[in-house]
Amino acid sequence: MRTPTWWWSAAGVAGLTAAVRAVELGLRTLVVTKGRLPDGNTRWAQGGVAVVLPDEGASGDDSLDAHVADTLAAGGGLCDAAAVRSIVGAGPDAVNRLLRGGARFDSDASGRLARTREGGHSAFRVIRAGGDATGAEVQRCLEVAAEGLPVLEHHVAVDALTTASGQVCGVRVLAGPDATPGVVRARAVVLATGGLGQLYRSTSNPEQATGDGLALALRAGASAADLEFVQFHPTVLYTPRAKGRCPLVTEAVRGEGAVLVDAAGRRVMQGVHPLGDLAPRDVVSAAITHRLASAPGGVDDHVYLDATGIAGFAARFPTVAAACAAAGIDPERDPIPVVPAAHFACGGVVTDTHGRTDVLGLYAAGEVARTGLHGANRLASNSLLEGLVMGRRAAEAVAADLGAGRLPRGEARPGPV
Repeated sequence: MRTPTWWWSAAGVAGLTAAVRAVELGLRTLVVTKGRLPDGNTRWAQGGVAVVLPDEGASGDDSLDAHVADTLAAGGGLCDAAAVRSIVGAGPDAVNRLLRGGARFDSDASGRLARTREGGHSAFRVIRAGGDATGAEVQRCLEVAAEGLPVLEHHVAVDALTTASGQVCGVRVLAGPDATPGVVRARAVVLATGGLGQLYRSTSNPEQATGDGLALALRAGASAADLEFVQFHPTVLYTPRAKGRCPLVTEAVRGEGAVLVDAAGRRVMQGVHPLGDLAPRDVVSAAITHRLASAPGGVDDHVYLDATGIAGFAARFPTVAAACAAAGIDPERDPIPVVPAAHFACGGVVTDTHGRTDVLGLYAAGEVARTGLHGANRLASNSLLEGLVMGRRAAEAVAADLGAGRLPRGEARPGPV
């Protein structure tokens, strides 16, 4: 195999967006993924993409400034304001590119993009696909765009190759079920390996989310920040003694009117926050945890999401309805038992707003990266937006750095193979 100009680890929204853009820019590109191409976090994303598209029937009182303000408020004062405006401001172009590429988002009765509201948002600005299968549609669209790209599946990246000066020039991998060691050399390495939810007992993340990219970057000498800020989603489906990935109950269910109640029937969010059940995720998860400490109704391990007032629940939320049905729950008649679980790493490898780390030759985008967009707590549905924007920018940064001669060829230091 020829040495690729550019090597990408993982194949979710950020990885595939970047890989497609890299090919458009004429870069020889290789995609390497820990599992199969569709196995990352992206396909599990339910709620939607948060974006202000004023020409598509958005709420009249919505604006870029409002989206930025909501993001800053959710982040607890720890966002980078310039990064927030830069990334959120690029959202409309990113979504329009996806639409032009064939993405099929849900429409309302007038034929315009349907919108919902989620926690922390001051307006209805979250667009969706398949009711509650937005991530699956985004993944499908990007996989179609990436057809023909060379992909190495079932390859785990374990360490970066570095030159004597510390520049990253490839990775060491373990391939297949036998973990056969190998080396991939490249002029640039871009990490899009997702989060680390599987480090926790219960999570919404798939089994691949074990923090591999973060560990690789740290060993290569890159800086990381905000690792203490792991967002817990307030509502995953409660299953006694559950471990690993638990089915998510999208925040959009609360956006359509569902409310949280404890086992004694009392509202969990009443009097806690001005936005009530649509408060930011960290506020809602903390409120649930606090309420469970007193074991209301004798129950100390879950609360309930009462969605019985949502007509046509199964049509609006088919993914959630299927998970509930598998557990013997009918959301139109029964409150859904839910509990917080690890969901999203708000921190990660420190990058600028174009995906550059402080290690030459190493870039990062998506959940593995810390751009300053999320601060202490991510605003709902900003994750797919970030992946679309930052994936493209990372590819463009690699192309710019190559064109400017900032990524010279170098020999990797000796190491285990």
